[in-house]
Amino acid sequence: MGVLQADNSDVLIRLKVVPGSSRDAIAGVLGDRLKIKVAAAPEAGKANAAVCELLARTLRVKRRDVAIEAGATSPEKTARVRGIAVADAATRLEVTG
Repeated sequence: MGVLQADNSDVLIRLKVVPGSSRDAIAGVLGDRLKIKVAAAPEAGKANAAVCELLARTLRVKRRDVAIEAGATSPEKTARVRGIAVADAATRLEVTG
């Protein structure tokens, strides 16, 4: 599986999350994952919420359409995004498959 994978009408995005950064940013592809930096601390789901907000903004989907599906307590996560095609997600995130 690459960074992005179609799952029916959803897109799965493999992430490497770095919480506690100076700002929220998508840092690019790191191996087979998309590296995301968030300012939020990794406590009480704050970093996960910040990741979902950043993905929703970047992909231009509603926040409710983005969820952490796997790895909620790990830096390596999988996010599920509804309402976007893989090709559109790849373009907006500036990644290939």
